[in-house]
Amino acid sequence: VQLQASGGGLVQAGGSLRLSCAASGRSSRTYTTAWFRQVPGKEREFVAVFFGSGSATYFAESVKGRFTLSRDSAKNTVYLQMNSLKPEDTAVYCCVGSETVIYSTANRESSYAYWGQGTEVTVSS
Repeated sequence: VQLQASGGGLVQAGGSLRLSCAASGRSSRTYTTAWFRQVPGKEREFVAVFFGSGSATYFAESVKGRFTLSRDSAKNTVYLQMNSLKPEDTAVYCCVGSETVIYSTANRESSYAYWGQGTEVTVSS
């Protein structure tokens, strides 16, 4: 499975962006997709996950209430809608995926077998 992330850019604080993560290759409807982000010099952190089985979502506390996830099954694409962006959301966002992810470990990088390239998000104050 190959993952292609896109949609990053420069936005003012309070603005919105929508990131896309398109999966190509063999993936099932239970395929789980997540987003992590990283600021240079800091550890990568979990942002959000979309569970393919049941379409449940889970968000980091730092983005809860501002970010949402959705999926277009026909396009094999998961979208991360980011609203009310803050300067601290500035990072390189990377989408990841795996066929089997359990809820309790969905925020761990090690839970994901496939990694896409990052897309840069910059939020100006």
